[in-house]
Amino acid sequence: YTKILDAVEALARDETPTLSLPGGVGTRGIKYESRELTAGRRPFIDDMAPQGCLHAALRLSDHARAEVNSIDTTAAEAMDGVHRVITASDVPGTLRVGLIHKDWPVLVPVGGRTSYLGDVLAIVVADDRETARRAAALIDVDYTPLRPIVDPVRAMHDSEDAVWGFEGNILSTSAYQRGDAEAALMGAAHVVEETFQTQRVEHAFLEPESTLAVALLGEDGERCLQVYSGGQGIWDDRDSIAAVLDIDSSRVTVDLVSNGGAFGGKEDMSNQAHAALAAWILGYPVKCTLSREESLLMHPKRHPIRLAFRAGCDADGHLVGLYIRMFGDTGPYASVGMKVLERAAGHACGPYVVPNIDVEAIAVRTNNSVCGAFRGFGANQAQFAMEGVMDRLAEAVCLDGWDIRNRNVVSPGVVWGPGQILDDGAAGARACLDALKPHYDDAKASGAPAGLGLALKNSGLGNGFKEIAPAVVHFRADGVVEVRHCFTEMGQGIHTVALQVAVTELGVSAEQIEVVVDTTRELGAGQTTGSRGTLMGAGAVADACRAAMADGCKVGVDYNGEYRVDWTNSLSEGVESPIIHSTFGYAAQLVVLDAETGAVDRVVAAHDVGKAVNPMLCEGQVEGAVHMGLGYALSEGFPYDETGRPVNSTLRSLDIIRPKDMPPVEVILVEVPQPDAPYGIKGVGEIGLVPTAGAVAAALKDHDGEWRNELPLLNVANRERRSAWV
Repeated sequence: YTKILDAVEALARDETPTLSLPGGVGTRGIKYESRELTAGRRPFIDDMAPQGCLHAALRLSDHARAEVNSIDTTAAEAMDGVHRVITASDVPGTLRVGLIHKDWPVLVPVGGRTSYLGDVLAIVVADDRETARRAAALIDVDYTPLRPIVDPVRAMHDSEDAVWGFEGNILSTSAYQRGDAEAALMGAAHVVEETFQTQRVEHAFLEPESTLAVALLGEDGERCLQVYSGGQGIWDDRDSIAAVLDIDSSRVTVDLVSNGGAFGGKEDMSNQAHAALAAWILGYPVKCTLSREESLLMHPKRHPIRLAFRAGCDADGHLVGLYIRMFGDTGPYASVGMKVLERAAGHACGPYVVPNIDVEAIAVRTNNSVCGAFRGFGANQAQFAMEGVMDRLAEAVCLDGWDIRNRNVVSPGVVWGPGQILDDGAAGARACLDALKPHYDDAKASGAPAGLGLALKNSGLGNGFKEIAPAVVHFRADGVVEVRHCFTEMGQGIHTVALQVAVTELGVSAEQIEVVVDTTRELGAGQTTGSRGTLMGAGAVADACRAAMADGCKVGVDYNGEYRVDWTNSLSEGVESPIIHSTFGYAAQLVVLDAETGAVDRVVAAHDVGKAVNPMLCEGQVEGAVHMGLGYALSEGFPYDETGRPVNSTLRSLDIIRPKDMPPVEVILVEVPQPDAPYGIKGVGEIGLVPTAGAVAAALKDHDGEWRNELPLLNVANRERRSAWV
């Protein structure tokens, strides 16, 4: 919210902010659509109201784990204004969807079993939202409640399955070894052994999930469907909806409506299939908007992970070995849980050189909330623990936090983590550390308690995925240049990146450009996740622009471009010197406390972004990420009780730090170009909060002498239920 507060304060001083779109790559300017959004002229999905639009409400499960014996819809169907109640028996196609594993039921049928409280049993379609919700509450479900499997430690060995239709409760295991960690630790001058616990966290995006689906007749007279989605992967939405309806995906068009925040929480479908199914059955437009309580119950959360570390260094503080075991509660359905734990394993050593390492990470199914993508994607949890280990080793060697990091930080040509040899972009890690050195020295000289955090985070999917991002540039007769790309705008500014690249490559003005994202062109590249939008989107748009320039920018022609990252290796391949990720961003953060109260006084954040496409948006990304990181470190959480029910059910109860309580954040943008990346881009979206929790923990230790190993560091009520992890 820093930029919003800055603008309000400028107006109070009778200063008029500059409201100009940016120029080419590297220039400052407002976001694409920002004028319309600020003035309320560009609708969100819930603002859309086509003629004859009906409203859908969902009947969720009353039990985290229960057999469904019957679903009585009589009372709901009898209610005035109700058009239809839809259950699993009405689904013409596949019942289960999922980004990686098709294990998440759109509707749980009679004879099936619920696996968490966010499971949907029925859809009510009515004239208005209030009627639909009241009718949904009248649906009578007869259950046989079963013991919920909510403790991840016990779930690994439980003889009963947490998820209906799937055997066993271990979703995935990710592991790698390099060198001999055990021997290295035996010979280390100093060894630290510590167990860390991170918590489940809610994304708290401003706009709850909303979908509008409209049944139409195509030009060929066949029925088709127009869907307006705020999801993070509209081509995935299209294909899943088509599978549920048992129709060809060409009969489903999904338009992206830039959403009011996501942070990973809108990668999985929420209500897209439900709205589409209702519109398809009834032939009317149907809108489904979740209440905040439904949203909190249904969409995935950040993984709580337990991390056991043994780390050793020599007498001078150089790391010699790491032995790490971690397991995370991934909830019932896969989502991307196996990839989050894989990413946590890969990033477990942080931005440090470790010659001997042994890591294993397990994702465990339970009947708590689904856990999936959330800004940082496993790197946060792993590097909170690693930063804690570094500070403990520093104390053992009698070094300060900056010195021990300086002795171990990665650099070009070193072997990192799973065995990857880092390229010249790795110089960004030391550049960030050096940028903070004078601030760190000043804080120490003043006697203020201070803590340092250093981190790296990949950009892109990596791990063996073949990533291809397409784009199209199209010159219209009215002088408008359409730029079509494949990523979701959710406040981060990907539309603005596409615009700035087009300005740079085509030499046109920003006002001539219209950015379009829909499925009328086959441009799917998967989810907008992993800080890949700017990196891959910029490369794809630049390629399409160059194709247009080479052909004279003819009117009416689709100029296609793409950006590929198809050379990475997965952790499981076992190849020598693997390339696990093509690109890394680096960040160092300094947290300074008030010496008397122990409250956070200020944060200095140095971030290597490779190339700042729009420095103002980069600053906003870091400022917002630090806000989120401080909440993660100090106060936020989404704990569950023994019945699989969340303790918190409102935004207020999440204990998010309010904008008025945020300390000043000084952003230092470091630009160490990434070799072979478009314009040297590295990305900035996710890494912004990866070092924060470790830095806060170190600052608190400097303040009161207490080591802390459990998040949130101060708000005990929002920690994980301890008995679930023993």
